[in-house]
Amino acid sequence: MIDLHCHILPCLDDGALSFDDSEAMARQAEEDGIEVVCATPHIRHDHNVRIEEIASRACLVQEHLDDRGVGVRVLPGGELAETEADRLTDAQLHSVALGEVGGWLLLEPAPGPLGDSLEACVERLAERGLGTVIAHPERHAGVDFEERLQRLVSSGCLFQWTAQFVADAAPGDLVLRLAGEGLVHLLGSDAHSSYGGRPVRLAAGYERLATVCTAAQITWMVDQAPQAILRGEPVTHLP
Repeated sequence: MIDLHCHILPCLDDGALSFDDSEAMARQAEEDGIEVVCATPHIRHDHNVRIEEIASRACLVQEHLDDRGVGVRVLPGGELAETEADRLTDAQLHSVALGEVGGWLLLEPAPGPLGDSLEACVERLAERGLGTVIAHPERHAGVDFEERLQRLVSSGCLFQWTAQFVADAAPGDLVLRLAGEGLVHLLGSDAHSSYGGRPVRLAAGYERLATVCTAAQITWMVDQAPQAILRGEPVTHLP
């Protein structure tokens, strides 16, 4: 499995507190069957993240994990705030793309329900040659939530839902209905620390999705789509 949303880099944003915390998060991932973790620090006005340092910091975490025999690969990326996207140069956008290959951005919607500004931002990013993965849409539901999701999908977006949120869904919950309609594409842990909050785990979320999705759809979510994203390639439609 691949976790495309994790704040595993230490002492950078509101994520891991130390290299030991990063290691503990990676061990959680390894225990869950996650082989690759994308480090996605906040690219946002309230966090002083230097984009040019993300790749080197990811390398330092990887060295730390390798030295301690943790079998998880850490790749650079970023969680780009919608409000910051237009301020970045093309080079900076490519640097915070998932896997640092320049194909797909993890985009955090502005606070509140999904709106026209997000759709416009997605269009501008597409004009700059970048696909968009919308982070944790469950936090941005409004009265026209499903309609907004459908329009964003039509624009080529993918949706990354939080794994724990999906794992905790009860039968009949909205997210499971949306999954059955093809509006759940990826899961991410959005973990910030081993000391509390969401763990670096995806398996339980995918197990819950398997109650409403076909085996082919789960394989696409777990493997095919994330692999294509990390290669910076177009993503085929959900089966």
